[in-house]
Amino acid sequence: MNRTLAAAGAAVVVVSVFLFALCILAQFSFGSYLVCMFLPIGFIMMTAGFHHECGSDRKVAADTGLILAAVYAVLILLVYYAQTTTVRLETLSGQAVRLLDYQKGGLLFNYDLLGYGIMALSTFFTGLSMKAENRPDLWLKRLMLIHGIFFLSCFFMPMTGMFTGMAEGGGSSGGGIALLLWCTYFIPVGMLAYLHFRRERLKARVADVP
Repeated sequence: MNRTLAAAGAAVVVVSVFLFALCILAQFSFGSYLVCMFLPIGFIMMTAGFHHECGSDRKVAADTGLILAAVYAVLILLVYYAQTTTVRLETLSGQAVRLLDYQKGGLLFNYDLLGYGIMALSTFFTGLSMKAENRPDLWLKRLMLIHGIFFLSCFFMPMTGMFTGMAEGGGSSGGGIALLLWCTYFIPVGMLAYLHFRRERLKARVADVP
């Protein structure tokens, strides 16, 4: 059951990120917000799977990765649920629009970046907890560790005001390209994680055969 749920979570990650990329290409904002609310759920399931597998000597890293995954989920769900409800359905004006509308580069946009920065930290610590025993798992571990670098840009760049300036200048195309590049990077993470859990599940079944 544990590896089945973890594999399902990894599959949700892959599908969510793929659909997110399609929504970006189609400029379908509501769709991108909606699918991004499923991504944290799959990510937690996937991270919990790695947490379950890790040895006692790597539990601190695994615990940190799982807790950070939950923090990421809270931030992202708050941001995108606000976009699909209050921002979409209510008549907002003035400062409220600047704070709540994701596309204005305001408060919730910064929270979104903070969330994905926390996600990057989560993958870094989860990667530290992994013990790669084959080449696909080694690639997965490397991708998760390297993904941790995104924390620095997601955490510090909003403090410079760069993204607010881009939003005011209509620089959404550059942001879209950056998001597509991230999708291209993260889809293999989900795919390798899915293959990992499926492989471990098959090994467990073989071990149970008398």
